[in-house]
Amino acid sequence: MQIEETVLPGVLILVPQRHGDARGFFSESWNRARMAAQGLDYDFVQDNHSLSGRVGTVRGLHYQSPPHAQAKLVRCGRGAFLDVAVDIRKGSPTFGAWVGVELSFENGKQLLIPEGFLHGFVTRAPDTEIIYKCTDYYAPECDGAVRFDDPEIGIDWGMDTSGAVLSEKDAAAPLLKDVESPFTWQGEAA
Repeated sequence: MQIEETVLPGVLILVPQRHGDARGFFSESWNRARMAAQGLDYDFVQDNHSLSGRVGTVRGLHYQSPPHAQAKLVRCGRGAFLDVAVDIRKGSPTFGAWVGVELSFENGKQLLIPEGFLHGFVTRAPDTEIIYKCTDYYAPECDGAVRFDDPEIGIDWGMDTSGAVLSEKDAAAPLLKDVESPFTWQGEAA
């Protein structure tokens, strides 16, 4: 497994090795023991799978607050999307900063997003499948969102955002300045 750092400490790009032949390929997308040996000790308890039919579908920016905060490991099952993480840990030197990584079936990349970050994506291909692992179960009472096109965050979605396909929840999400973040930066160990 190749592990690449991003501009946001803790948000990592994981690229599993693919072993291929005439039949296709095999890839190990997560191995808890091997990753723990690399300092990535996550206990994933829930797997999610979503399908977005249209190009320009935006889901996010979402978070789940404590006591059910979630770290996520996100990958693409089919198609392509820009996956985005935004730091919302109070006191963090990168508070409000974002990183976007193109995840596709072809490149096999995964994005590891720790607790304390918003998560969202925009699809780049029709019928894109997003598959992700979470470290806690979904808890509706802890569900939160921030507006995907918040100008203070300034995410470059690579598209005209007026054409984004959104859920009602995401279209009504508040700006980051109007949200009291439930996360606090814990220093370098975070």
